[in-house]
Amino acid sequence: MEDNSSCSTVVTGPPPVSFLQRMLERLSSTRSLKLTDGEVGPVAVLTLQRYLSEQTEGHQLDSYSYDVTVTDGVWRAKCFVHPSLNHLVHTNTLRTGTDISITQCSFVYNERWLGHGYICLEQLRCGSEGASAVLPSVKDVRSLPMLVRHGMESSVVLQSDVPLQLSRKHYLSLWNNDDPEGGVWTSGCPSSDTVLDVSKITLLRSLESSFRNTWKPLPLLVKIIHKSRLRYYGKFGLKIDYPYQTYFEVADQSGTMSLVLWNELCPEFYQRLNVGTVLYLKEYTMKQSYSNRSHPRMDHHRMKTFDSVEICLNPRKPASLITVVSPKSVMPQWGLPEVTYQFTTRSELEKLSNNSACDVIGLVTFVGRVERLKSKGNKGPEKYWTYRWIHAVDGTSGHPFILEVFSSSQPEIFSRICPMTYLVCTQMRVCQVEDSLPYLTSSFETETFITGYHKGQPYVSDPKVKSFIQWTKTLKDNVVLQKTAVGGHYCFPHPPQICTHSMSDTSAQAPLVAAADLKRELETLQYREHKTLAIQGEITAVRYMKHPKTTQSTGTEDKDAPDVSTEAVPDSHSHPSTAEQTSATSSTPPLAIRRKRRFPNRTVQSPLNLRSAAAKRRAGLTHREEEQEQPEEEEEGDSDTEEAQDVEHQDQDPDALSWESSTWLKQRQGVTEHLCHGGLYQESCSRRFTIEDKDVLLQRSNLQPTRWTPEQTTDTITPLASPGYYQVTILGINKQIAVDAAYFPVVSSDEPRAVGLRQDPHGNTMLTCLSSGFLCPLSDTANHSQATIPEPEEILVTARELEDTHVVCILDLCHLGGDKVEVLVNKVYRVT
Repeated sequence: MEDNSSCSTVVTGPPPVSFLQRMLERLSSTRSLKLTDGEVGPVAVLTLQRYLSEQTEGHQLDSYSYDVTVTDGVWRAKCFVHPSLNHLVHTNTLRTGTDISITQCSFVYNERWLGHGYICLEQLRCGSEGASAVLPSVKDVRSLPMLVRHGMESSVVLQSDVPLQLSRKHYLSLWNNDDPEGGVWTSGCPSSDTVLDVSKITLLRSLESSFRNTWKPLPLLVKIIHKSRLRYYGKFGLKIDYPYQTYFEVADQSGTMSLVLWNELCPEFYQRLNVGTVLYLKEYTMKQSYSNRSHPRMDHHRMKTFDSVEICLNPRKPASLITVVSPKSVMPQWGLPEVTYQFTTRSELEKLSNNSACDVIGLVTFVGRVERLKSKGNKGPEKYWTYRWIHAVDGTSGHPFILEVFSSSQPEIFSRICPMTYLVCTQMRVCQVEDSLPYLTSSFETETFITGYHKGQPYVSDPKVKSFIQWTKTLKDNVVLQKTAVGGHYCFPHPPQICTHSMSDTSAQAPLVAAADLKRELETLQYREHKTLAIQGEITAVRYMKHPKTTQSTGTEDKDAPDVSTEAVPDSHSHPSTAEQTSATSSTPPLAIRRKRRFPNRTVQSPLNLRSAAAKRRAGLTHREEEQEQPEEEEEGDSDTEEAQDVEHQDQDPDALSWESSTWLKQRQGVTEHLCHGGLYQESCSRRFTIEDKDVLLQRSNLQPTRWTPEQTTDTITPLASPGYYQVTILGINKQIAVDAAYFPVVSSDEPRAVGLRQDPHGNTMLTCLSSGFLCPLSDTANHSQATIPEPEEILVTARELEDTHVVCILDLCHLGGDKVEVLVNKVYRVT
């Protein structure tokens, strides 16, 4: 039990000297180690793992803790992330596949265990989105020795799939609580060929009638006809190592009943039990059904449902005996029912009532990026749902299925959904929305299957599935590929044309919030979290930008980094008026980014200058120089000119068109905060799907992975050729807080966002474009219709109707990782 202060490894051979090794050696003589810039070496993040925190006295910084495994190319080290750094994970700044620099760390002994301790990372700097400098030399992660302290070699948890906080026995999925995570989840185990004694079994109908009787239940022989996703119910103070639960609906010749799998039986059996699996059960218990849980719709099975009680399979007291019967051992005389489905074609969807259930099959044409939604009404630690929007066609309608697919505890399928694959979604719920196309959303019992996972599924013999397969044989891949898309901003259903109901209800699709609330929402938004909110005020400025942002996250300090979302200083993401707002309290006049960029002794005229200065003044499209009536010829040493050049931002187009209300210059003086997001990022725009770019496109549209693998691509794809976007400045109704938001209208019927969008003709004024969401008319390549898109100048010349106009703006917020926060205008209502 001696603790030498040197370090060693669990493998033989002289270990090479490395940064991690030197760091651990220095930690032997100090509790906490601070590293200077000259001492810091880059290490790459291999894994990032999450689990429920240990409950501590006093303030709990976060509900979850994180372990990170890093490498310097020579050694691996599994470290604990100090809770003060958790925000770096929440914003996907600390992420796998990138380099970090450790600037402060400590060694922590576990006081309740002998021979166990770990490195705690207390401060670090995160690298940019560029390629790692360390990982190209790593061919096989498992071949790298694990660095452990001398005397702690028996602490195998450092190399196993167990949290460093030993009170927790397993990891959670990094971004939700629904997906199985880690090697503890058994899969692929063979079913039993054991000869079963089925002469003494009981039927489900007998269980309901004898529930209150004290009798030892006989074995059950049942078939699974529905399977739910996992439910994690862990919380502080709960003394259960594996707090999981999942429901199955099982059937025999007498009817159907719910079966509940509890706790550590979930990791052992969840991935082995599928729809169609036959079970032989002993030592189960019965309890009254939980009334508040959801149930699958099973009318089409035409079997009696026994819903007053449910079967419980427990790991102990008593330990249930579960036998998975091999399909070839199932006998017809057992009388087990066939699994049936209720497939609906797209042409039949409009006829279904709201909230009814159906199964669908379609050819995927669009897959949105994976986003996260905060779970409402969750009594335990805060958690998120993960979901994505999908379009799929089946040839029976001119419209696709619009599917809101949530994670269904099938991460390997959910992450691989892509265009050109056959998608099956079971137990979807119909959402009929006024003035909108119907869409389907997941239920707790939804399962998804894609090409490569259909073999052996009970639905393959369904007549509508066979009919769909026959239809796909008539398609040509190159024709379908022209109609595909991946990723980008997508929100459905579209807001109604006219809003007559109160938006103050927080349960509304877009609740109305105060400007200060919007600020808090932006500050607390986590990686890929999506929110739709409404804010009232007036639009005081519009600026046309030619290209989406391509900025990359820069190095991030852990504790002292400023909150760039609310700083009222010029930065690379600022609206031009931010610089003016900052200088409003000084003696120098407000500065704007000019459309005419000045150079010493000359003026370069923008190629977009197609109208006279007088016409622009009448339209409100004026330059700051013209507004201030400054002469064209200025002295070379003019300080105002030099300062103006200093605040011109590289990511903003010096030739950009802009409009400002006549009162904005004065109102700006009273603005206390200007929330300067408002950019359009490359990730905001969907891309055409190609087989060659499949891996890159899927990687970008999925969430950051828990583990880095050498196969993880670092390839880049060609930047989007975008027609540009409008940056809109919204001044809150109390004129104290302003926010920038990007608006990029739909310009083609080929865009995923055009599906279901009401396309009433309008005059392409700034207000009607913001209200409708599209430029009229849309081009349609399918019908060889190339509409003439109005020039930004033509639209901006009408912006004066926004002057002093009370509006409600529907905003979509999404955190894209690092310092990138997407704030998009979904719709604008004029208040009447």
